[in-house]
Amino acid sequence: MLELLSDPQVWILLLTLSTIEIVLGIDNLVFISIAVSRLPPERREFARKFGIAVACITRIGLLLTLAWLASLTADLFVLLGQGISVRDLVLILGGVFLLVKGALEIRELVGGGHDDGGPAAKAAVSFGGVIAQIAVIDIVFSLDSVIAAVGMAGEYVPVMVTAILVAVSVMLLAARPLGQFIDANPTVKMLALAFIVLIGAYLLLEGFDVHIPKGYIYGSMGFSVLVEVLNLWAKRNSRLRGELF
Repeated sequence: MLELLSDPQVWILLLTLSTIEIVLGIDNLVFISIAVSRLPPERREFARKFGIAVACITRIGLLLTLAWLASLTADLFVLLGQGISVRDLVLILGGVFLLVKGALEIRELVGGGHDDGGPAAKAAVSFGGVIAQIAVIDIVFSLDSVIAAVGMAGEYVPVMVTAILVAVSVMLLAARPLGQFIDANPTVKMLALAFIVLIGAYLLLEGFDVHIPKGYIYGSMGFSVLVEVLNLWAKRNSRLRGELF
């Protein structure tokens, strides 16, 4: 272990992996913020932290079992003329989950939401479901980043685990302000849900070996974010003018 700490390349590797985990974890933060927003306000902060902690455990578990998963490249079965492996199955199921979840959330947001039995009943029924969703979606979202980490770090498992812990620490700090911002701006929530649907479609296609360059995905998302920033800017200026006059 001391040899690892004294090796400059290990520190560079740790910085690189931590950056990858943080950047690719932004979409996970968005999903967590949307998922916990369905709970009563007094339960959201606990659910957010607990969900991130569970996500950390699932991500480390995924990391430690990735070598075994990576060896299962043989086709389990053939679907629509396409061989499906374990990795393909994870991507397909994860993509379907995101598509359905995103579509349902958009439908409820457009319809103005509903209330079944009051806040207490809602919390009792949905808290465990929210945590389960966060844990499952973290596995889906972190699959690519963990695979990249294993490819870069090789046998340096402690470095990869440390990178995940660093990324989770950043998530804990950023989750609350991000969640408050999304709650205060419904159009941002709609945009985030659209991103979830887009990512779901991307994962589904990847599972069937239909490869779309990630640059197209990131480019479209970046352009959409730019448009939303301009909308928020215009809304803020309009509100300021209304206060002045």
